[in-house]
Amino acid sequence: MLKKRIFKKKKQSKQSVARKLVTETSPKSVVSEQFRTIRTNINFSMPDHDLKSILFTSATPGEGKSTASANTAVVFAQEGKKVLLVDADMRKPTTHYTFSRMNATGLSNLLTRQWELEDIIQQTDTEGLDLITSGPIPPNPAELLGSKTMDVLIDRLKEKYDMIIFDAPPVLSVTDAQILSNKAEGTILVLNAGTTEKESVLKAKEALVSSQANILGTILNNFILQKDHYYYQYYGNDE
Repeated sequence: MLKKRIFKKKKQSKQSVARKLVTETSPKSVVSEQFRTIRTNINFSMPDHDLKSILFTSATPGEGKSTASANTAVVFAQEGKKVLLVDADMRKPTTHYTFSRMNATGLSNLLTRQWELEDIIQQTDTEGLDLITSGPIPPNPAELLGSKTMDVLIDRLKEKYDMIIFDAPPVLSVTDAQILSNKAEGTILVLNAGTTEKESVLKAKEALVSSQANILGTILNNFILQKDHYYYQYYGNDE
């Protein structure tokens, strides 16, 4: 099972890495190398299956799932794959901030059949990486994600992309992640070092298991890496 830590420098604040595409701005850093390791672990998680859709979620808000999903999408694109990042958090969307894109139209418009797919997909500054933002916040996100329209959309996207990454809401906040995890081929649970409670993790896992999610593993975010760790000795002090 995939289980990975995202390291950060001890003096670095959590706010300074929020919504930061470190894999773009500092590709030689320790953190970027960790995302490449996550990419490798995902590729090996199901060696006999062509894994094309992954859901990122967390137990509770503020654990870094959106930052983790965005950076993972970047490293898959850097590998040469055609990647799509979908902001499936139609309650508190953030990917349009991460990539500095407009959110006037997006996933909610597709699921209500107001727009066509080709009009919704946005290119990012990363070659090979496209984006579908959340769109206007609808009154019924869970119903839209559980609809047949969503099933058809996923099938269409699999024909166009090598990898589709969904950024979903926290599991314990709403049912959206449970619904979508049943549709994605793999699910990754993002935890925040030092703040995520064990009870919350267990409840989140139980909720995902009850939805028959294929849990690939976990990512431990904001883990403080000491200066004498072998990663620093090998990779140096690149930010």
